[in-house]
Amino acid sequence: MKNSTLIAIFISSIFVNNIILMRFIGLCSFFGVSNKLSSALGMSAAVFFVMNLSAVVSWLLYNFVLVPLNLEFLKIIVFILVIASLVQLVELFMKKNMPALFKALGIYLPLITTNCAILAVAFFIVDYKYNLLQTLVFSSGTAIGYTIAIILFSSIRERLELAPLPNAVKGYGIVFITAALMSLSFMGLVGLFGF
Repeated sequence: MKNSTLIAIFISSIFVNNIILMRFIGLCSFFGVSNKLSSALGMSAAVFFVMNLSAVVSWLLYNFVLVPLNLEFLKIIVFILVIASLVQLVELFMKKNMPALFKALGIYLPLITTNCAILAVAFFIVDYKYNLLQTLVFSSGTAIGYTIAIILFSSIRERLELAPLPNAVKGYGIVFITAALMSLSFMGLVGLFGF
């Protein structure tokens, strides 16, 4: 396999096909946890861990269990079970070792189980027929793209809290406008990388 292929998968998953700003997947945590930079960083770390581990485990289970046994139709159930199990591990770890962050993330930490971005990555690796190395590169790039989007967004939201805004756009009005402008800026990267 060419290194250029891996680089293309990595760059594309971060910028060109950003899971949040280009594919609009995983918006629940994007809007819900991005009001403070500290909670956005914590969510990013949790998503990075769960996304990478679930992608690898899902790939292994799909290719070495489901396909040989002709049980591909069970992939939804298997992928959700893998993600739910990994989220429980993250939740237990954070509750014991990082109680402040665990409390700040609140309901959004267990919602990683149903975060469609993580489930989408599991489906994309199957649909794109990636091998294990490509799966790891793709899931890492997607998680980094998620991290970049949510950290930029939370930084902007913290500044907007101090900005003198008209009452008509305060709250989620300006949040949606900001997300739309960020999405447009990422669309401008599509031709830059040649993908």
